[in-house]
Amino acid sequence: MTFEVKFPHFSGTVRLGDLLREVTSEPPAGRLAVGDERIRDFLAAFSARLLRPDAARRHPELGSLGFFLRKGELARAVARLGDGAGGQRRAPRGLVLHFPPANVDTIFVYSWALSALAGNHNVVRISSRSAGAAEAVLEALNDALAGADPAVAQTQRMVTYERDDALTAALSAACDLRVLWGGDASVAALRRHPIRPLARELAFPDRSSFAAISVDGWLAAPPQQRRAAVAGLATDLFWFDQAACSSPRDLCWVGAAEPAARARAEFTGMLAEEVSRRGWAVDPAMAVEKYVATYGLAATGAATRVTFAGNALAEVDLAGLEALQRGWLGAGTICHVTVGSLAELAPAVTRKDQTLSQFGFSQAELDDFVTVLAGRGLDRIVPFGRALTFAGVWDGLDLLHEFTRIITIAA
Repeated sequence: MTFEVKFPHFSGTVRLGDLLREVTSEPPAGRLAVGDERIRDFLAAFSARLLRPDAARRHPELGSLGFFLRKGELARAVARLGDGAGGQRRAPRGLVLHFPPANVDTIFVYSWALSALAGNHNVVRISSRSAGAAEAVLEALNDALAGADPAVAQTQRMVTYERDDALTAALSAACDLRVLWGGDASVAALRRHPIRPLARELAFPDRSSFAAISVDGWLAAPPQQRRAAVAGLATDLFWFDQAACSSPRDLCWVGAAEPAARARAEFTGMLAEEVSRRGWAVDPAMAVEKYVATYGLAATGAATRVTFAGNALAEVDLAGLEALQRGWLGAGTICHVTVGSLAELAPAVTRKDQTLSQFGFSQAELDDFVTVLAGRGLDRIVPFGRALTFAGVWDGLDLLHEFTRIITIAA
């Protein structure tokens, strides 16, 4: 049973037993600790490479990743653990096994980086279908190894292998924590392989997200704020082909019907201009898929109108809140619905809903909405433009906390 190693370096294949022996052995300078400086220095060097203008131009999402991994950000993340306070210490969990999704090229780096920062040894299985930004990430990681402590190359592995239940089962049996990303079916398939009794698991299965605009907030906002909001939602819609779990699919207009119609007309016109200005386009195959999906909604009565602005944008008028779309309809598809208040929206929210991207609401309005939700769903409420910005708290879990153990000390 062999793997193709992508990091450290593109070093060909390695046998399972050799990989596990190498990655779990203790570095010559000592075991990794939570917040280990050797890992921090490496991640900071990696961050600097991602923030280079040429990398950001080719793959804009790498800029967000580079910002997330800056040395100051890492220091603040470790400080928030509160290690040593109240007679408690944090320790690494051990060997962490990651199965990231193929449809979001950079998500595996966030998960892996926080686990490494927690002092864990890691094996990341990268899909053979990953390309583009994922290849740029691997190139930057290997480039950053030049000045890194040898402990980094010894304790961290990123590998590729075709679907092989025997390999997956062997890795699962060896890990102390397993991290699963992907669709519900993928997560269920991976869970067929048992982990050790003391091992833990974090799962990030299918989620859906939507957006909301306060009609009063939109009409009261100055022109530059409206344009910034449009630019932000455009990013949320078109990065990752609107296929990420936090990509909004529905846009809820919250307010009275007549002003909502006026606000929507202005907003959608500005959105079409923004998409054209950025030069974003949807290929014919994607456009056909969008036509099939959206007119299918009309055929079933879920949609009352479908309009297209070229291949890039498709707008769907939903029949009501009961028709909210949680499935992928193709990049650049927005399903509109109007409600009188956020409270009216609450009964339609389900546990599957992850992120609400919003514009025009006050902090108090959003706080009240969370109270009304009473745990029905939603783990994040963010402004337009930040739906796809990864944070250390994801799907309601503080990942750095999850990647460590708590040791209680009483003298």
